[in-house]
Amino acid sequence: MSSTACILGCSGPVLTEREADFFRDVRPWGFVLFKRNVETPDQVRALTSALREAIDRPDAPILIDQEGGRVQRLGPPHWRRYPPGRAYGTLGANDPLVRREIARLGARLIAHDLLSLGINVDAVPVLDVPQKGAHDIIGDRAYGETVAEIATLGRAAAEGLIAGGVLPIIKHMPGHGRAMADSHQDLPVVDAAYEDLDAVDFEPFRVLSDMPMAMTAHVVFNAIDDRHPVTTSRKAIRKVLRGAIGFDGLLMTDDLSMKALSGDFTERARAALAAGCDIVLHCNGSMTEMEAVVAGVKTLSGASKKRAEAALSRLSRSVEPLDVADAVARFDAAFEGRFAA
Repeated sequence: MSSTACILGCSGPVLTEREADFFRDVRPWGFVLFKRNVETPDQVRALTSALREAIDRPDAPILIDQEGGRVQRLGPPHWRRYPPGRAYGTLGANDPLVRREIARLGARLIAHDLLSLGINVDAVPVLDVPQKGAHDIIGDRAYGETVAEIATLGRAAAEGLIAGGVLPIIKHMPGHGRAMADSHQDLPVVDAAYEDLDAVDFEPFRVLSDMPMAMTAHVVFNAIDDRHPVTTSRKAIRKVLRGAIGFDGLLMTDDLSMKALSGDFTERARAALAAGCDIVLHCNGSMTEMEAVVAGVKTLSGASKKRAEAALSRLSRSVEPLDVADAVARFDAAFEGRFAA
């Protein structure tokens, strides 16, 4: 059966009867989990199973934001803490190979955690290049301050996830690092010249343009489209994301409930798909909002369906072998126990 071009959340740690009925009728392509959905390993496993059963799709993608640092939905006492992206960029100051190895190892361990719970997509890596004076919504979530650092460590993290049977999502395309506002609360507007954006902000995404999935930035770039944020800008998606960056994977929106976007939820969903996004993402689990989102989306078809199938085909049938105890010991040694469970 076909899926609807959306990814939706649920309200709590247990799927309600109303939610199960709604998802069964709507058949979203996938789901997303947040802290409100997480209590214990057994509970999360039961929830991911229930979500997939509701739409009768054992391969349905289930997403989570497990970056480390400020952004991790799983944490103590049941799961270990992970460092923010920037911490990897500070390791082995004279040996970039060490930084790359540990960034991959950290992601491989995260994938091990997630896959054991039935979660098969992580919204990592953050490829935004932070700029001095910008809002700190990116801050230490970035792997470094240069294109080379971010592209190299972002690649390592993505490969660690894939090796562990979890798909990465590169974000926030084409770059959130210059934003002077948090798009959760306001609409950021960037005035930088196109040449500067192309040389810096776009470049990490260009380097990782072979990744299966990407998430848009709710940011207006005046040099590209001074009327619409990237998420709802046909010009930005065609000229930059699909054009200058060359990304041909599955393109999803950032959360439609963020205040950077305007209009009701039906309008937001329609505008994003009309602009060229393949899938819309709605995270907060509000049934009223989800009903409005679904009214603005369509069945996943054509090129978008092919991209969705291609993304899921990147899931490994058998994950890379991992000696967990040894991996944890090496990881903790690299950070001198600062992030030990």
